[in-house]
Amino acid sequence: MNTTCKNCHQTYTGHYCNNCGQPAETHKINIHYLWHDIQHGLLHFDKGIAYTAKQLFTRPGHSIREFIEGKRVRHFKPISLVMVLATAYIALIHILDIEMFVKTKEAVDTNPNINIEKLGDWLSSHFAWITLVFIPLHTIGTAICFRKQGYNFIEYLVLNTYKASQKLYISILLIPLFYYYSGTTTILTITKIVMLIDFILYFWTNEQFFNQLSKTKTFFLTLLTHLIFWFIFFTIIVIGVFSFGGI
Repeated sequence: MNTTCKNCHQTYTGHYCNNCGQPAETHKINIHYLWHDIQHGLLHFDKGIAYTAKQLFTRPGHSIREFIEGKRVRHFKPISLVMVLATAYIALIHILDIEMFVKTKEAVDTNPNINIEKLGDWLSSHFAWITLVFIPLHTIGTAICFRKQGYNFIEYLVLNTYKASQKLYISILLIPLFYYYSGTTTILTITKIVMLIDFILYFWTNEQFFNQLSKTKTFFLTLLTHLIFWFIFFTIIVIGVFSFGGI
């Protein structure tokens, strides 16, 4: 049966217009339509965020490799996912007024050039952007350490973007603990635990993604990747502090 597209007026057969992709069946705009649009278009609860979260915590490396190779319909797009999760995380931090840094006189007096409270507030308010900046820094390390595995820089960027999403999922799940221990020394311990979990997930993802390598080689290359990341990160911090005369 021929159908005339309501969008571009192309005549076609099937469920979608072969010229512009418009669905043959359009629904009346009502409450059901709005709810359907929220689920499918904005948050993709039915398949995007939920499906990607399941994949990232059951078979992360395999699913990311499949995404890079073209299996992308059910996945939430990597950059969009990071931004949605980072926005949700920072919104919860602000709404619950969680202090991610210990505010003590000793912390302020440690270095007169660095205001810890101001630094903490700045890091919290720019968390989404910081998360995005960290991704290419990790990607530089990944591209150096795994340069012989046949992927380009952008593909490694996608890999590390999904890894960042893993960390954000964990951070959001730990919001109740952050809230309970807000502004105390215990929150630093929780942060260190998150970093350890992050490294374990990072290695697990690499072990699946680079499944042609031995686990031992993947572990040491993953460790080297982190060392390169921290070297670049602290180099940027030092340059920033000296360039702008402190925070």
